[in-house]
Amino acid sequence: MTQVARKPAAPGAEPVATRPVRRLLPSRRLERTLAVLTPVGLLLIWELAARAGAIDTRFFPAPSSIFHQMGVLAQSGELWTNTWASLRRLFIGFWVGLVPGLALGIAMGLYRPVRAALQPLVSGTYPIPKSALLPLILLIFGLDEPSKIVMVAIGVFYPVALNTAAGVANVSPIYYDVASNFGASRWNVFRKVAIPGAMPSILTGIELGVGLGLILIAIAEMVGAQSGLGYMIWNAWQVYSVETMYVGLLVIAVIGYLLALLLGAIGARLTPWRNGK
Repeated sequence: MTQVARKPAAPGAEPVATRPVRRLLPSRRLERTLAVLTPVGLLLIWELAARAGAIDTRFFPAPSSIFHQMGVLAQSGELWTNTWASLRRLFIGFWVGLVPGLALGIAMGLYRPVRAALQPLVSGTYPIPKSALLPLILLIFGLDEPSKIVMVAIGVFYPVALNTAAGVANVSPIYYDVASNFGASRWNVFRKVAIPGAMPSILTGIELGVGLGLILIAIAEMVGAQSGLGYMIWNAWQVYSVETMYVGLLVIAVIGYLLALLLGAIGARLTPWRNGK
């Protein structure tokens, strides 16, 4: 069989087979550029389609009119009032759901009897649509602030608890054995083995929980609220102010994106090994 001769590599050149894969990946600058150009390009296409009459502006108003309405709402103070109300409820509900979610997830991950007793209950109630619980929550907690906070807390609790339990349980037993052989106390095993090993899963659960909490707070504010982005969207629907509806949706999207960036930065600092540092 005839063998194809390979061209010798240049002196000092790195063989192609051994080049790091990361060199084939896009640079950070390119990623940031694409992150900006993609939404700007979509908005530009939307604007041109609206001006050309290719889409029905009664339901899809031009981005320029949406941003104009955003300026009007910001100048009147309505936008800031409703945004702050939603952020305050989201912040409180986040901590109300995070603390028990972490505690239960760690307990289920570390102790098999706890996991055997509670895993079916948590996994069984998790698929229930959280928005379907709103009537029951309103019946129990009323139309005031507690019902909104409970909705966010429920949305945060489940992803955090399930991801934390999975992360702690999936830490290799060899790390626990090494810690025990060196005489580590239970607190040190918990602090230096279980939590760092499960941190990627915990952060994933937090990211999912924050996103779900943001969705649920908008839904909860559409019923019985007098402030918030959900209230603003629902009120705009009642008076057929389509631009205001889009403003509310846009602000929610921006908040979600900024929170994702914040959580990503926190995750990169807490788990530097995930970024190859």
